[in-house]
Amino acid sequence: MELRQLAYFVAVAEERNFTRAAERVHISQSGVSAQIRRLEHELGAELFDRSARTATLTAAGRAALAHARAALAAAAAVTQAVGEVTDLIRGRLTLGMVIGCTVTPLFDALDAFHRAHPGVEISLLEDNSDRLVESVRAGAVDLALVGTAGTAPEGLEALTVVAERLVAAVPAGHPLAQLHRVTLRDLVDHPLVCMPTGTGLRTVFDGACAARGLRPEIALQAGAADAVAGLAARGLGVAVLSASMAAAYDRLTARTIDDVETPALLCLVWKGEPRPAVRAMLAHSRQAFARTPL
Repeated sequence: MELRQLAYFVAVAEERNFTRAAERVHISQSGVSAQIRRLEHELGAELFDRSARTATLTAAGRAALAHARAALAAAAAVTQAVGEVTDLIRGRLTLGMVIGCTVTPLFDALDAFHRAHPGVEISLLEDNSDRLVESVRAGAVDLALVGTAGTAPEGLEALTVVAERLVAAVPAGHPLAQLHRVTLRDLVDHPLVCMPTGTGLRTVFDGACAARGLRPEIALQAGAADAVAGLAARGLGVAVLSASMAAAYDRLTARTIDDVETPALLCLVWKGEPRPAVRAMLAHSRQAFARTPL
């Protein structure tokens, strides 16, 4: 008795037709019929009543069907179990990371994953958030840390690790540092230093300005928070950052942008049911971000 014979038997039983069953299992009708005949010969009983146009199970066929399904399910479980072990022994994980990322918990998670699964080959890809999201959707990247505006990307699973308001960060002597409340209209009077288009922060900021009909002057763009903050600290523009980004720079005074309520999110995103290596990386990421919240 072979697994393929049981698979053909179940297909005919469910389709109630040899032709449709053959199309389902991608072999000829004669091949399906021959294999089921061999199975019947081995079992010593006919499984189907072939006297009508519809293939109907005999009493023996009805008795065998549940066991055939169970045998096929068990074989599939064996394949899955071995595949999961193999994926964590000598698999591959492609991780995407937004440009300029300095998120320590992600690096801690990578370190823990590598120690636990040293045979998995890790590839790290740095890009802007929009392109990383499309790479995850296309299957080119398994898991990516991206910035988004307000909600996780549509059609993807997500673990939000940061949700923060936007702030304007300026040197202590800057006019905006003297205000208790800062609005978008206050910002448009000054040159700005922003993250580039395609990042979560920029998407939130651009959307809020467009909703109010404002056209700010983006004097400089940089992909890393360090660069944005460094330029602002030298008086080259008002930095638009998240609260935790700005808090890391003692030379800057941060003011929450009062009328931008949509949070900038930092999320780990993946597509569909994650395979074992991705599940393991997600588990390490949850632990790392829980230990070191931003």
